[in-house]
This record gives sequence, C-alpha cells and structure tokens, in this order.
Amino acid sequence: MDREKRKQMIYEYKNRTPEMGILSYECIKTNEVFLVTANDIKAKLNSNKVKLNSGSYPNKYLQELWNEYGADNFEIKIYKRLEIKSEEDKEKALKKLDELLEECLSSNAKAKRMKKKRN
Repeated sequence: MDREKRKQMIYEYKNRTPEMGILSYECIKTNEVFLVTANDIKAKLNSNKVKLNSGSYPNKYLQELWNEYGADNFEIKIYKRLEIKSEEDKEKALKKLDELLEECLSSNAKAKRMKKKRN
C-alpha cells in the first residue's frame, strides 16, 4: 500500500462517525439481560467478545455465566441505536448514550448494567 493511500485511510478512520448505541447480552439459560453502552458498536462487540472468551471480562458474574453456558447460550444484539449528528461533539454524544442506557434499564425490569456507571 502506498503512503498516500495509507494516510487517506487513517484520516478517514479518525474522522468517521462510529455507530453508537446500547448492546444487550442475554443469557438464554437464565433469562438475564446485561446492557452496556457502546460509543463504537463494532469495536465494542469485538472487544467484549475477546474479553469474555479469554475469561477477563470485568463483570465477574457475567463472566461466570459465559464460562458456564458458553457463547452459544447468549443472544447478543444491538438493543438501541443512538442517532447522532456528525457535528455533535463527543461529550454530548456520550452523555446522551448514558441517558439512553438509563432509559433502557428502567424500561426493562430484568436488565442489569454490564459495567459500572461512568462518572
């Protein structure tokens, strides 16, 4: 790959607006639902998969369920997408994402927070 092409690809990656939203991890065996914010859905899905498969996910209870029942017994999906404008700054978008998570948690009685609350 030539230098200019590489520079262009890096520039496009850094200036993209990633898809944001709430991810849901539901254990089919126990019917427990875990929700987490994702400021880049694709990256968060990949990151969580790697952590869960390697046994290093910070939520120990979720990790225990994953270890006991396996990935095949989890339904992983995009629970809600956050529509953002490309010019919206990151801090506003993260705040909206946290608010969306709170709405999702309050509207689903069986849902639990997957990670600790952001300060």
